[in-house]
Amino acid sequence: MKLSERFDRRYQQAPTVSVATVAAPAVQPIGPPAATPPPALPDPAFDTKEVFVGAPDLSETVSLSPALAAAKAEIHAQLLSRHTAQIDINNRAGIRRLLLALTEEHFRNKPPAAEVTEIMVNRPEQIFVERRGKIELTTLSFEDERSLRRVIDRIVSTIGRRVDESEPMCDARLKDGSRVNVVIPPVAIYGPCLTIRKFGRDVLSPEQIISSGGATAAIFGYLNAAVKTRLNIIVSGGTGSGKTTLLNVLSGFIPATERIVTCEDAAELRLRQVHVISLESKPQNVEGRGAISIRDLVRNCLRMRPDRIVVGECRGPEALDMLQAMNTGHDGSMSTLHANNPRDAMNRLETLVLLAGTELPSRAIRTQIASAINVVVQTERLRGGTRKVVSVAEVLGLKDGDIALQELFAFRQVGVSTDGRAIGYHTATGARSAFLPHFRSNGIELAEEMFAPTPQPPADQLY
Repeated sequence: MKLSERFDRRYQQAPTVSVATVAAPAVQPIGPPAATPPPALPDPAFDTKEVFVGAPDLSETVSLSPALAAAKAEIHAQLLSRHTAQIDINNRAGIRRLLLALTEEHFRNKPPAAEVTEIMVNRPEQIFVERRGKIELTTLSFEDERSLRRVIDRIVSTIGRRVDESEPMCDARLKDGSRVNVVIPPVAIYGPCLTIRKFGRDVLSPEQIISSGGATAAIFGYLNAAVKTRLNIIVSGGTGSGKTTLLNVLSGFIPATERIVTCEDAAELRLRQVHVISLESKPQNVEGRGAISIRDLVRNCLRMRPDRIVVGECRGPEALDMLQAMNTGHDGSMSTLHANNPRDAMNRLETLVLLAGTELPSRAIRTQIASAINVVVQTERLRGGTRKVVSVAEVLGLKDGDIALQELFAFRQVGVSTDGRAIGYHTATGARSAFLPHFRSNGIELAEEMFAPTPQPPADQLY
C-alpha cells in the first residue's frame, strides 16, 4: 500500500481505539453451505505492522482511529467474501500479499485520497498533509521512530539508494512517480523526516487545454507551436509551483516519432511517448566513489542520438552542458529552473554556468544563453495554494550587453476569494511573437487574435 494513500481524511477524525475491540462484520456465505466451515483466519489485524502503523509484534495492541479500524474490517470482509477458497492459513506470505493488494485497492477507490498532494512527516508523531493547496495537521502518527525508519528504508531500497548516519539525506521516488525526500539524524534533530510530493494524475491533456478556449487556450496553443517547431524552453518557478507537472504537459506536444532522453536526479517525468529513455543520477557509494551527476548524464546522452533532451532540473554546472547541447543541434530541448521571474531565470542560469568552473567572460555566457533559450515559462504558487502559469516570455537576444525579453502572456491577479485563494485571469500583453515567421515556415499558423489583450472578465469568471 502506498504511504501517500493512507492519509485519507475519512480516516483522520476521532481519537484512537484499540484494534482488539473492533470486530470484523459477519459475512453471509455465497452458494450452498459447505460441509465444513472454512479454516479460521488470523486476526483481522493481518500484518498491521507493515500495512498501517508499524508494530514489533502482531500480538501487541495497535491503536487506530475508529474509521481506520472500520476500513480494516471492510478489507477483512472482502478477503472472506472474495478469496475464501484461496486462503491457506499455513501460507502467511501469500495471505500478506493478498491483503496488501486488497488494502491498496480499497484506499485507491476512496475519492478524497486524490486531494492529498503532499505528505510531510516531521517526526513519527507529527504528520502534516497538503490538501487542495492548504497544509493541515493530521491525527495520524507512526508508532515510533523504528516503524518510520522501516518505511523509509523500504522506499529508498527499491531504487538502490541508502540512508544512514554517513549519508543522512536522500532523494527517492515511489512507483507512481511521487518525489520522496528523507532526512534522518544526526542532521534531523527530532527524528527522521519524510516528505512525499505527489504529482497530479488528473491534469488535463494538452489537447483538452487547447480546446477549452480563452486566454489559457491561447497560451498553450502558443506553447504547442513552440514545442512542435523545436524551440528551446525553460520552465522556471519556485519550489512547489508546478514546474515538473507543466514540463510533463509540454512534453505531450512532442511528436511520438522523436527519440527523447531525460536526465533527472530522481526520475519524476512521465512522458507519454514510446521512444523515451530515462536516465537518473547516482550518489556515491560507501567508499565515496561511483557518483554519477546530472552533468555526466547530459554529456552521455549527447552520444545517444537524441532528438530531444529534457533535463529535469538545472541546479548546477550541468547548465553549461545543456546550453552547449541546445547550441549544437539539439533544438527543442527543455528543462526547469528555480527562479522568481523570467529575468531572474536568465540571471540564475548565468550563475549556474559559472559553477562549471570555466573562466568565461559574462558577455560570452549571456551570448550562449540568448542563443540557446527561446522561451521562458514562469509558474508560481499563489496565495491559497493555487498553481498557475503567470508569464510566458520570449528571449530576443542581446541588447546593450543584457538579455532582452518580451512577455507575451501574463496572469493578472485582481483579488482573493472568500476561501483565501488568489483569483484573476490570463491575458495576452499585446506583443506579437518574434517567432511567427519560424512557426509559419514549419507549417503552423498562429492567429493574430491570440496576442490581443483580454479585458478583465466579470467576478464570477475569475479563477
